[in-house]
Amino acid sequence: MSSSDIAVAVRGLSKSYTIAHNAVKHTTAAEALLSKLRNPFQKQERETFWALKDVAFDIKKGDVVGIIGRNGAGKSTLLKILSRITEPTTGKIALYGRVGSLLEVGTGFHPELTGRENIYLNGAILGMSKREIARQFDAIVDFSGTEQFLDTPVKRYSSGMYVRLAFAVAAHLNPEILIVDEVLAVGDAEFQKKCLGKMQDVAHSGRTVIFVSHNMAAVEALCSQCILMDHGKLRQQDLVLPTISEYQKCILQPAISTNLRSREDRSGNGQIRLIDFRIEDTKGQMVEVVRSGQDVVFAFEYMTANVEATRNLEIGFSLGYGDHNLLSVFYNTFVGQQIDLIHKEGWIKCRVDNLPLSAGKYLVGARVFIASQEADWPRDGIGEIVVEAGDYYGTGQVGHGSTAPLLMRGDWFTEENDTGLIRI
Repeated sequence: MSSSDIAVAVRGLSKSYTIAHNAVKHTTAAEALLSKLRNPFQKQERETFWALKDVAFDIKKGDVVGIIGRNGAGKSTLLKILSRITEPTTGKIALYGRVGSLLEVGTGFHPELTGRENIYLNGAILGMSKREIARQFDAIVDFSGTEQFLDTPVKRYSSGMYVRLAFAVAAHLNPEILIVDEVLAVGDAEFQKKCLGKMQDVAHSGRTVIFVSHNMAAVEALCSQCILMDHGKLRQQDLVLPTISEYQKCILQPAISTNLRSREDRSGNGQIRLIDFRIEDTKGQMVEVVRSGQDVVFAFEYMTANVEATRNLEIGFSLGYGDHNLLSVFYNTFVGQQIDLIHKEGWIKCRVDNLPLSAGKYLVGARVFIASQEADWPRDGIGEIVVEAGDYYGTGQVGHGSTAPLLMRGDWFTEENDTGLIRI
């Protein structure tokens, strides 16, 4: 491969962060001084965490490369370094072409400016002239679907509107290298499809796309190559299918952990934290395996420092199968049930009658909101539910060995055609 064929070259790239384990936050200077006087010899314990370690690879011009791996594998840190947002600790990168990045919702947007003003601002940040931006302006607005709110400050935009406009700007301002993180998950299914189509157009025009996603179907449809990251290191760079297979085999399965107390892969304001999860039968006994059609209880242990701050709680759980394929989501608000906690620690439980799942292993996720604000979301899931074949239909039939995860109930009947009808 000649140097003229390369769009991105990475050599010996590492990034470290210093983590303080016994740090105490002080709200005032006086409080900090008093603490120092009381404990003059106390030393803060520090640990060096390597988000990336000795990563090296090349990406050719015109390639569409997917970067996959668990949360915390170093994917987003890598993209921030490639986008010149973060400096590496060691190593070098070379980018041959103008870079357009979409890393987080609203990155590069000023909340007080309108959508129209932010298009020009973001374009200028990407190195475009005002004339170049004006040529693409109508296409950006049309793609984002934000014409009605174009002169509204973007701080009033929903997260979906934010990401639509941000993606439209990054994709239409003709960067030679387009870097896209997992922000497309914010948009609806129709917009995600639209974005994938646009990225394919960008790739077919000879530009380079680097795409981070947990959606393996999107990676498979869009990408020609894959990079698998694992604990800050490059585990594999290959064609898409072999790399996805390695990800599923070696990384996805160990990701399921119910040790929620020590888990760091979570977001939210922390007003409540989920600390354990288990499946119970209707007698309150923990079970390892359940049957199709069995009545089961999903039990979530929580802790909170302020019970008064957890009124009107919204909690939901999801069921997934395969590689991040979402099967179902269920919140207490869907059925109009209000939850007000009265204890600092306890369990929140949801009974599901006639579990409509065929035999298999399913990933369970959970998310909590308080007053419409996200409080806790362990992003790698909280555990799994193992289902064995059962008499779901009450007939002795188990679905003829169907591999489809969802079981359905229904009544079958026949009707006679009305021969007096005129059919057109």
